[in-house]
Amino acid sequence: MNILKSILNKLGSTNKSSDISSDSMTYSTSNNDKLSTSLQINIALIKDIFSDISDITYKDLKINNSIEGTLIFLNNFIDKEIVTEDLLRPLLHFNKNNFQSNDLRAENIHDYIKTTIFLPSVEENDLLNIIIDSILSGKVALIIDGLSNALLIELRKLSKRSISESIIEPVIRGPRDGFTEDIETNITLIRRRLKTPKLKVRSIKIGKLSQTDTAITYLDGIAEKSLVDDIMNKLSKIEIDAILESGYIEELLQSSKFSVFSEFGYTERPDRLASALLEGHVGIIVDNTPIVLIAPQTFFQSMQSSEDYYQNYIATLLLRFIRYVFLINALLLPSFYIAVLCFHQGMIPRNLLLTIIASRQGVPFPVLVEALLMEGFFEGLREAGIRLPSPAGQTVSIVGALVIGEAAVKAGIVSSSMVIIVSITGISSFIIPRYNLALSIRVLRFGIMILSGTLGLYGLYMGVLFLLIHLAKIESFGTPYLSPLAPLTFTSLKDTLMRMPWWGVKKRPSYIQNNNLKRHKVK
Repeated sequence: MNILKSILNKLGSTNKSSDISSDSMTYSTSNNDKLSTSLQINIALIKDIFSDISDITYKDLKINNSIEGTLIFLNNFIDKEIVTEDLLRPLLHFNKNNFQSNDLRAENIHDYIKTTIFLPSVEENDLLNIIIDSILSGKVALIIDGLSNALLIELRKLSKRSISESIIEPVIRGPRDGFTEDIETNITLIRRRLKTPKLKVRSIKIGKLSQTDTAITYLDGIAEKSLVDDIMNKLSKIEIDAILESGYIEELLQSSKFSVFSEFGYTERPDRLASALLEGHVGIIVDNTPIVLIAPQTFFQSMQSSEDYYQNYIATLLLRFIRYVFLINALLLPSFYIAVLCFHQGMIPRNLLLTIIASRQGVPFPVLVEALLMEGFFEGLREAGIRLPSPAGQTVSIVGALVIGEAAVKAGIVSSSMVIIVSITGISSFIIPRYNLALSIRVLRFGIMILSGTLGLYGLYMGVLFLLIHLAKIESFGTPYLSPLAPLTFTSLKDTLMRMPWWGVKKRPSYIQNNNLKRHKVK
C-alpha cells in the first residue's frame, strides 16, 4: 500500500492536472492527463482505472533483455493468436536481428513497429483518456518503459452478424443485402453502390459511457452544406450516458418534441439510403444497430417503398394510390363508422342500416365503447404477435383473431359489423410502408374515434383539421413535413402521389436542396 501511494505521489508531481485520491484509489482523468516515462507508474494508474475488470490482459514484455514494456487489451475484442503472430513474434525477431544491444533504445521500438511490422493501423498518443478509450474500443496499447506515449494498435477481431436480407423492408424485386450492427460494414455497403469520392463520411463518438461510433454520410455537391453542418452540430451537443440504438438520436434531435410523427426516416436497406443520398439527404449511421436514420424526411417519403423504383412506373402509380386509400381507412374508417351510426343514421341506406341494427341486437355496449374495446384487443393481439418468437407469433395473430373474434360475436359482446370494420382497419395499417408512420396513425386513430363518438362527423372533421394543421407546422431540419404539397412545388410532384418514369425525372427534389438539381440528361 505504501509503495502504491509513493507511485501515486510521483504521478501527481508529473501530472499536475490529475485529480487522484490515494485513499479511495479512484481517479478522475481530464483531457490533459498524460502518461509519465515510468512504466510502473503508468501500469499502476491504468490498473486502478480498470479495477474489477476481469476480461483485461496485461502482457509484460522484456525486449532484448533490457527494455521493459506491457501490452494491454480486452480479451473479448482481441484474437490472442493474432496478437502473438502479428505483434509479439515480430518484436522477438526485432530483438535478435535488427539492432545491436548497444544501439537499442526505447524510441527505436516505436519506429520499428510503425515502419517495419505490417499492422492495419498504428497510432501514437500520450493522452490518458484517449488511451483508455482506445483499449475499450478494442485496440491493443503498448507502453514502453522510458517513453511517455503509447502505441495504439488495431488488432480487433469482432464477431459480426453476416449480411442478410432486411426483415423490416422486404421486397419482391431488389437487392437482398441489409445493414448489420457493424458501422464499418454498413459504410462499405454504401460505398459499393456509390463509388465516388464525393461520398463523404464524418465520424463522431456520442455517449459518455458508451462512446458509440456515429457517422453521417452525404454526397458532397448535392447535400446542402448548411444541412450537413446543422446535423453535425446537433450531434456534437448531445450529452447522454449511452447511445444504444439510433432511436436515441432520433428522439434527442426531434425539434417537435411532443409530436407523434418522426422527423427522421429510417431504413435497413443500403439501396434506399443510397437513393436518399442522391436526392440530397443525409444518413446517420450508428454502431451496434442496423437501422440507419435519414434526414430530412417528409410525410410523402414515408409512404414510398424501395420497390417503387424497381417496378413498372404505371404499376407503381396504382400501388401508391392503394396505399393512400388504405392510409385513410387506417386513420378514419372506425371513426366514420362510429359517427354515422351514432349521429347520422340517415346517411346509411335503409337495408344496410337494418342489417347493422340486427347484428347489434344484444350487444351491451355503445358503439364507441365497442369500437375502443375491439381496437384495443386488436392492438394487444398485434403486439403479442411481435413479441413472441416468429412461428408462435404468427400463430397467435391469425388463430387469436379468428377464434376470439368469432367467439365474441357469438357471445353477443361485439357485433359482426364491428369485427369487419376493425379487421379492415388493421389490414390497412399493415400496408403503410414505414412502421413509425403506421404507429403514429394507430395512436391518432383512438383520439379521432373519441371525437367522432362525442361530436359525430363534426368531431371527425375537427380531428382531421387539427391533424393537418399540426403536420403543416412540422419541419424536418428546415424542410416542411408536407412538402412538396405544402408549400406547393410543382417540379417535385413527379415523385409524390405518383412516380414518373426515370426518363421524365430530370431534377432532384428542390424542397430538399438547391445545389445540384440536375439528375441526368436524356438524349
